Amino acid sequence: MILKHLGTITGDVAMALAPLVVFFLLFQVVYARRPWSFVRQVLTGTGLAAAGLILFLLGVQVGFMPVAQEMGAALAALQRPYLLMGLGFFFGLLATIAEPAVWVLAGQVERASAGYIREKLILIVLSLGVGLFVALGMGRVSFGWPLYYLLLPGYILAIILIFFSNPTFIAVAFDAGAVVTGPMIVTFVMSLVVGIAGAIEGRDPILDGFGLVALVALAPILSIMILGFFFERKE
Repeated sequence: MILKHLGTITGDVAMALAPLVVFFLLFQVVYARRPWSFVRQVLTGTGLAAAGLILFLLGVQVGFMPVAQEMGAALAALQRPYLLMGLGFFFGLLATIAEPAVWVLAGQVERASAGYIREKLILIVLSLGVGLFVALGMGRVSFGWPLYYLLLPGYILAIILIFFSNPTFIAVAFDAGAVVTGPMIVTFVMSLVVGIAGAIEGRDPILDGFGLVALVALAPILSIMILGFFFERKE
């Protein structure tokens, strides 16, 4: 089974990276004409990136997604919506802390602000915000809430907060919305929710299982701008 997935994933990664490699080589021959050592370095880096993508996608296909869907089906059988929401908060918290891009963002924010915005503070706020919205996503699946009941008020609040939050935090907030929706959330938490939706009677895995990433993307926007609001009031 692993070898079957390995062949398919290797082909997909090769098709994705091949145009970039061809474009670079044409650019090198026609315009750049950099030394061979530079070309070798670029090709080596591309090979390492390809190997990393293959291993990551293989791990997702063989490990993360199947176990998340099985866990979702088992949790749905408990028929305890509030327990699911509590577990959703816990999984959202852990997935955010484990997301490498979140650590990169938090570190960049601290360095760019010369320590004005602490890395740990960003990590805590993002983790709590994502955990809360994953819990809401679990509640949406359990109780059948329409997605726009959560998204529409959330984005209206985000637009209002733009006028009251510290300007330093606004750009960080919207970048953080994209950063947190990385491999940990998409491959594990989303698969978990899809598994829960598929196991609950009357729920559709497409209609009710998807939409979690949209909620998670909203979480950092609101949480960081709320933090900016308190910074603004403090100043």
